[in-house]
Amino acid sequence: MTTLDSTPGRSADGLDALTLTRVRLGPGGPLGSVRVAEGRVVAVVEGELDGGGLDLDGRTVLPGLWDAHAHVAQWAGNRHRVDLSGHASARAVAEAVRAHTAVLPAGETVTGQGFRDGLWPDAPHKALLDAVCPDRPVVLISADLHAVWLNSAGLALVGRGDHATGLLREHECFAAMRALPEVPAEVQDRWVAEACRDAATRGVTGVVDFHFADNIADWSRRSAHRPPAVRVRAAVYPRHLETVIERGYRTGDVLPGTGGRVQVGPLKLFTDGSLNTRTALCCDPYPGLEGTREAYGSQETSYGELVRLMRRAAAQGIEPAVHAIGDRANSLALDAFAAVGCPGRIEHAQLLTAADVPRFAELGVTASVQPAHVADDRDVADRHWAGRTGRAFAYADLLAAGARLEFGSDAPVSPLDPWLGIAAAVHRTNDGRPAWHPEQRVPVRAALTASAGGRSALRPGDTADLVIVDVDPLDADAHTLREMPVHATMLGGHWTYGPR
Repeated sequence: MTTLDSTPGRSADGLDALTLTRVRLGPGGPLGSVRVAEGRVVAVVEGELDGGGLDLDGRTVLPGLWDAHAHVAQWAGNRHRVDLSGHASARAVAEAVRAHTAVLPAGETVTGQGFRDGLWPDAPHKALLDAVCPDRPVVLISADLHAVWLNSAGLALVGRGDHATGLLREHECFAAMRALPEVPAEVQDRWVAEACRDAATRGVTGVVDFHFADNIADWSRRSAHRPPAVRVRAAVYPRHLETVIERGYRTGDVLPGTGGRVQVGPLKLFTDGSLNTRTALCCDPYPGLEGTREAYGSQETSYGELVRLMRRAAAQGIEPAVHAIGDRANSLALDAFAAVGCPGRIEHAQLLTAADVPRFAELGVTASVQPAHVADDRDVADRHWAGRTGRAFAYADLLAAGARLEFGSDAPVSPLDPWLGIAAAVHRTNDGRPAWHPEQRVPVRAALTASAGGRSALRPGDTADLVIVDVDPLDADAHTLREMPVHATMLGGHWTYGPR
């Protein structure tokens, strides 16, 4: 018996406790009981505890799941936009815009998200959108969030009416997105609250929010009315860094007035772009771009500036989280961590050199990765990283080298559903095709740990953030793992989904 209390049925301070009975204690674990009191797990035992409780009929209890990389407001907003995923050409997307425009109120901006042009036979161009929608703005965001495609009216809306093609990438894209009229705060907050409640139905108890905004201010506003249904670590961007430092905030600090559910997150920095836009910074040129300025991708922050910002943040207790996708970008990011001498995170870590794999563990750098991208990006990787894909999404190699993995979705790039990432990491496919580089599969237990912020088991003293599932993940086939039936989710001892 593992327990904090000495009196069955009572917590250490004498208060009545909630007991979960006939529950499987983790994947492949024995049947037992879990007692929760004052927001914490106070007992985990095989067999029964006195005093009855909630009978879970052999379901499996796991540590609550985290999405270690999401853009929450964008995910929430995209649920109200045209879904452009699955279209195989620029012309097909334009026709989808034509159909959607026909049912929109007059004058309303057409917004869509999810296009992937890395394999298209034709190129996105404003003329294609002007032909189907000449009289109102069209704003289409790529699946990876690193490009935006606009028609002439959309370009005028963001002050770029002179742009030649209407396809803006990286810094141009981010500037255009900031220039768009914002959804009213009360509307966005309602959408975000709905998205967080929906995330809880999939077992999510926390997210690291990398939305490109003043996340501390936004989450403080949202939580003043009602704490979110998940815990949040609110990332900081460089333009807000000095304000955060002036307020004395450090990564991990709980923001006042948020019900204890929102913390200061890491500082988000960029080294490069993305694979789909061919702007991920690589050691080898992209096919067809040899001899051009874009041949190796894009370095978004100079090495010197990267080190300066990381050193400034780390000195104030703010953890750096560095976006790096290409192998050259990951080398630069790891070099910067070595120069600064601080721990932190690399976000994505998609393509790595063999020499860099052990450096994650050596430097204490977490690999914050998004396994759903393995299935989503396998074809574009085969084309643009041909001959190098054996070291793309190299999760098994990172684990073998002792690196800490944390899984996320990068929502809205992939849905905010941790089971999609768990299944992709375990099976390396999602569409019936053979596993892509099966040597990089990870075991179910390791995938669950990476999806739970490093928690691998329930232990007395833990915060009572739990998820209860109908199927033991060790017994689940690929389809069941992806669609895992979640029975209930608990946050700090309170149900956010399921039993009341």
